[in-house]
Amino acid sequence: MTVPLEKAQSSSAAISEKSEDLWEAQDNVDTRNPVVKSSEFAYRATDLVHINNDGVKHAAKHIRQKLLVESYTPRTWRTHPLHICPSEPYNPEDSLNKSVLDWIFLISSLNFSFWSEKEGRPDRYGVEWLSGWDSDEKKVWTGYWSLVASLNRALEEDIPITDPQFYSSETLCPDSLIEYVFREAKQSSEPIPLLRERIAVMREVGFILCNSYGGSFKGFLDEFQRKHDGQGTSIDLVKMVTTTFPAFRDEVYYEGTKVCLWKRAQILVAEAWAAFYPASSDSPHPLFPGPQGPEISRLTMFADYRVPQILHHLCILTYPASLLRKLHGLVPLAPGSREELSLRSASIIAVELVREEILRLIKEEGGDSDGASKAGAVSSVLIDFYLWDLAKKVESGEEKIEGVETAEMVPIHRTRSIWY
Repeated sequence: MTVPLEKAQSSSAAISEKSEDLWEAQDNVDTRNPVVKSSEFAYRATDLVHINNDGVKHAAKHIRQKLLVESYTPRTWRTHPLHICPSEPYNPEDSLNKSVLDWIFLISSLNFSFWSEKEGRPDRYGVEWLSGWDSDEKKVWTGYWSLVASLNRALEEDIPITDPQFYSSETLCPDSLIEYVFREAKQSSEPIPLLRERIAVMREVGFILCNSYGGSFKGFLDEFQRKHDGQGTSIDLVKMVTTTFPAFRDEVYYEGTKVCLWKRAQILVAEAWAAFYPASSDSPHPLFPGPQGPEISRLTMFADYRVPQILHHLCILTYPASLLRKLHGLVPLAPGSREELSLRSASIIAVELVREEILRLIKEEGGDSDGASKAGAVSSVLIDFYLWDLAKKVESGEEKIEGVETAEMVPIHRTRSIWY
C-alpha cells in the first residue's frame, strides 16, 4: 500500500553539524530506526521546509521547562478521561489488560484523517458521549477524540467493537453497524472522514489477528516476545507491525528511494508503552521485560498534520512563501507530494534535534541525560505527545506560548490519507 511520489527538482538543504552526528550515531547501532535515516534523505531531497537551529535551541529549553512544570511523564497517559487504563500491578492473565491492548490497537489502526472542511464550526463531525468514564455529563468530541469517544460509546452500549473476532466478521459486525458506531452528533452535518477506508482497515487487521495471532493484539505481542526471546524492544515491535499489517505500512518512494514514516505503527507501540508504563521507572516494563527495556528513545515523533503546525509556530520549522500561500488558501496537498513529504520528514528530524538538545541541557547541568533517555522521560514520543496537546490548546485559544519567539499559527496542511 505505497504511494508513488513526485520527483522534486531540488538541491539538498543544509543540515546542522549536530544533526549529521545524529544520523551517524543512528547508523552505528543495530537497533536504528529506518524512519530517521529515510526522513533525513527526504528532508534533503525535497528541500522545501527547513529547520531553524536557533529555533530548536530556544524551543528545546522552553519545552523542557514545560515538561518539568507540568509533570509531563509517560504516566500522564493514564490521566485522560477517555482512556481505558490497565490494571496495576500488571497481571498478564487479567482480561482487562487484554481488552486495553485490543482497544489501543483498534484506535491506532483508525488514527487518521480527522481534519474537517468545517474546521472551527459547530457542525463539523463530532461524537456526543460522556466527558469521561467517571462523568455523567455529555459533550461533543471532535478530531482524534471523536474516534475514541465513538468506540467508548459502543462499548458502553455492549457492542464489542474493539474485539478483532467481532469487527473482522461482516456477519457479526456488518458495515451498517460500524456506520452506527461512528454516527455523528445531532449538530454535525458531515460524517466521519474516510468511513469506507476505515471499515476496510478494520476488516484487514482483524482478519490478520484472527488468522495468525489467536484473535487479539495480546496474541500478537505474545508472538513478538517468543520471536525475540523476551528481549524485543519498541523498534523491534514497530518493525513487526509494519511487516505484518499492510495498513500500517506508511512508506513512499521518492526519487527511487523508499521513505519510511510509520506514523501509526510507532504511535501504536508508544500508546501501549505509555498505557502500561509502570508506577516506578525502576520497574521493568511489562511489555518489554528484556534487559534493554523498551528503548523508547529509538522511536521518532509521529508525522501528522498537527505537530508540524506547532513546530512552525515555535520557529523550529520555516516554510517558504509558496507553501504558506497553499496553507492559508486551504489548498489540499496530495499524499506523497513534495510539500507533504517535506513537512513530515522535516518534523521528524526537528523533534529528534529537540530531544538531543534537551538531553544536552540536562547533561550540561550535571543531570543524568542517559537515564532520562532510557526511562523515556526525554524521548521524541513524549515530546510529540506534549506538542500535539499544545497545538490543540494554542489553536483553540486555551493557551498562549510566552517566553520564546513564535511565528503565526498557520492552518494545518490538508491531506486525505489513511496514514495519518
